[in-house]
Amino acid sequence: MSNAEAANVYIGIGSNLENPLAQLKAATAALREIPSTKLCKISNIYQTAPIGPAGQPDYTNAAALLETQLTPEVLLDELQRIELGQGRVRKERWGPRTLDLDIILYAGMTIRTARLTVPHIEMENRNFVLIPLMDIAPDLILPNGKSLKTVTDQAGHEGIKLSMTTNDFMATCP
Repeated sequence: MSNAEAANVYIGIGSNLENPLAQLKAATAALREIPSTKLCKISNIYQTAPIGPAGQPDYTNAAALLETQLTPEVLLDELQRIELGQGRVRKERWGPRTLDLDIILYAGMTIRTARLTVPHIEMENRNFVLIPLMDIAPDLILPNGKSLKTVTDQAGHEGIKLSMTTNDFMATCP
């Protein structure tokens, strides 16, 4: 895949059911298998309190950088295929899940379709998205012109803790 043809895409990864760390490991392996796509970087792994219905377990979160030749909606199809393959059931908004793969940013583009909103609509309010992104793209400028660092500083670090470094995580991945 040549860089001239590939788009840089940032993916949010999260799980809070059925051994979340194992879910993230399986998702990482599956991201490597997406056609016309290369997994370039993965962030540290973080633990965060859930947003949404009460009584659900904490989340395990990370972010990944992909280079892809796929269009945004075709990539979304691939991510949803991975989610379904890992037992994802869409019952309630912000409910517990085996795996959540979100396109956070796609090549600096702003996308609004019936199926996809990029940048992710809640990105600037979610430190569990921003802090992992800082691990893999600290100098990133968002499509709205703001720096990722500025937005991350505004969101703060409350309720998020480092669970595992990237190196330790990758050493345990298949």
